[in-house]
Amino acid sequence: MGGARTALYNWLFARKNNGVFVLRIEDTDQQRHNEEAVAAILEGMKWLGMDWDEGPFYQTDRLETYKKYCDRLVTEGKAYYCYCSAEELAAQRKEAEAKKQAPKYSGKCRGLSKEQIETFEKEGRNRVVRLKTPQEGITTVKDLIRDDVKFENGLLDDFVIAKSDGFPTYNFAVVVDDHLMEITHVIRGDDHLSNTPRQVLLYQAFGFEIPKFAHIPMILGTDKARLSKRHGATSVIDYREMGFLPEAMVNYLARLGWGHGDKEIFSRQELFEFFEIEDVNKTSAVFDVEKLTWMNATYIRQMAAEKLLEHCDKALEDAYPSYKLQKNAPKGRERILKIIKCLQERMKTLNDAVPLADFFFLDRIKYDDQSVEKHLKEAGVKEILTKLAKALEPVGPFTKENIEPVFRNLATEMGLKAGKIIHPARVALTGRSDSPPMFDTVELIGKETSLKRLNAVILIL
Repeated sequence: MGGARTALYNWLFARKNNGVFVLRIEDTDQQRHNEEAVAAILEGMKWLGMDWDEGPFYQTDRLETYKKYCDRLVTEGKAYYCYCSAEELAAQRKEAEAKKQAPKYSGKCRGLSKEQIETFEKEGRNRVVRLKTPQEGITTVKDLIRDDVKFENGLLDDFVIAKSDGFPTYNFAVVVDDHLMEITHVIRGDDHLSNTPRQVLLYQAFGFEIPKFAHIPMILGTDKARLSKRHGATSVIDYREMGFLPEAMVNYLARLGWGHGDKEIFSRQELFEFFEIEDVNKTSAVFDVEKLTWMNATYIRQMAAEKLLEHCDKALEDAYPSYKLQKNAPKGRERILKIIKCLQERMKTLNDAVPLADFFFLDRIKYDDQSVEKHLKEAGVKEILTKLAKALEPVGPFTKENIEPVFRNLATEMGLKAGKIIHPARVALTGRSDSPPMFDTVELIGKETSLKRLNAVILIL
């Protein structure tokens, strides 16, 4: 979810400024690399509609390029080979801890002579490449959200830029890529802020122009801890499967740390128009699935019925064998569109369509026990439903305009409030005490099915 929001802010920034949005897969850490995760990133971005202009570029396809730039720093004396073993590095860390100092590389190999290097090479020792960082002074990261963030160079140590297997480290590869891909702005999570001074030192070592940075605060769960799987779904693809619309997800992610006045619902064009990276909050945003659900329901209500049916069609067809038959019947699509319009106000996610529509497509409906107890077991209900069935039988055409007067007139005739007719009829016809507007529902269920259900309930009362 955090990665999706970061990508979204980059995309909005690029679109607003007529820029180029570059998609780069940073996969040089082979231990953490996961092809399924990469596929999920690409799928998620496509689902959200975040089109990229260049890429995807895979860093593992660019290893020769990184080697060339790494060799350049060694040749210029700005980086050096380090032959310290894992055991030696562990001992250095332990010594620093004993002295209550921040653990960092001691610089043991920084001043190796040519003879020492030749000896280590003959011994076949593994080596890494480290950048010679300044021992004193301050490195300042100019951040569009946080202003200037200062880091003491003495705390940064001579960090590794190329590992013993020849792969570049993240900090090194992104600097080379940013330069070659002409990246002007880097917008990313603030968990990367501690990496940025090292990258700034690399830009300076190469003499590259430093891009502008914007570090976005993390997304938190409702318990104010960093959002993780224990808070529920954390992938946008998971939310797609849960019935959320990409438009709603984009809108919600944009609002998760950014805003424009009191406005909540934004079209994509409005996001392009209003988004300013400097307006992103400095404090972490809390992911609230209830607000996301509210926003999703808003988008569903605003959607054209034809478009909503496209989203729900396959699920309804898979769930109800009669749906396909009805859809292909004369005027069947017209009826189904009316059903979708009826359900639209009650849907919070696309997945709500199937359970909400059951009584329109099932021959035998399920009855909710609480609804039956509350509305069908009252005294006089059998008489009410009997008279209602009799009054509905001659109605034609069977439309809500002709159905409503039957209910109203029966209530007047029996000296009852309309609800005393509507509530038991709703349970008898739908199996539940809540449904779309009653007279629309009766029309869409149809005369034959309505009378059949009313009479079936009458028989058992």
